[in-house]
Amino acid sequence: MKVVKVQGKLELKNSGGLSLFFVGTGSAFSKVNFQNNALFIKGKNHVLIDCGTLCPMAISQFGIGIVDVDNYVLTHSHADHIGGMEEVAFTDYYIKRRPPVVVIDDDYKKTLWNESLRGGMGYSKTHDGKTAGFDDYFLQLKPKSVRVGKHFYQNAVIGAKDGIDLTLFDTPHSFARNARGKRFRSKGVVVDRRILFTGDTQFSQEMLERILGDFDIEWIFHDAGNFKNEVHACYDELKTLPADMKKKIYLCHCDEFLLKKNPKEEGFAGFAKRGFYYNFDS
Repeated sequence: MKVVKVQGKLELKNSGGLSLFFVGTGSAFSKVNFQNNALFIKGKNHVLIDCGTLCPMAISQFGIGIVDVDNYVLTHSHADHIGGMEEVAFTDYYIKRRPPVVVIDDDYKKTLWNESLRGGMGYSKTHDGKTAGFDDYFLQLKPKSVRVGKHFYQNAVIGAKDGIDLTLFDTPHSFARNARGKRFRSKGVVVDRRILFTGDTQFSQEMLERILGDFDIEWIFHDAGNFKNEVHACYDELKTLPADMKKKIYLCHCDEFLLKKNPKEEGFAGFAKRGFYYNFDS
């Protein structure tokens, strides 16, 4: 893998190898590195994993606008992961006049719209005068259930030929439930069956071992908190992972206090960097 700083404008296509570009690497309330939103690029295809409240501003610093992004995966409904989707919807609807593709199953589509997006977007009117709904703003790409090893996952592909393969799995982020007893939905993503992006998760060595057992994972981009809490793996917990696992891990979703540490001294690959291409085939 080769890590290269972006020069000038961020490009949403490349020569064909898989690349990752972090629009932001910060925690939910970071004002320095924005939010943990990651763009995967491969040939003519691209997909943005999560679009937080600050993402449209963050991506504009690299010479493009959020309107230039065509495909999205949303790991869960916290604002640092979906807060920019209203801007995405409105700019694409009124400016680009073409809906973005969102990889989303029917259940989360309903939850995302009714519990997060509808309040700001549902009172608008469509071009034919009807009340707007999810399908007026977004084009759903419904993932299919697939079995890998002994476990079931959700899978979708961005792009018909040599596309970006996305495999979604559950993460133990928040165990809170709503009044109807429904659990908070949170996903991680395996990209092209080789790169693991955890999204948001509590510490779970068992989860990592399961994913590494089912897929030939080359690199892991894992969220990390500065202190132990109920929703994120913290740095001290992640330090207890086996050495052969830690050497694959880049830490992201970090606050400014955590960035004062030196993860390479603990056996990690390091901190993920905003504004750099991670070219996995170089």
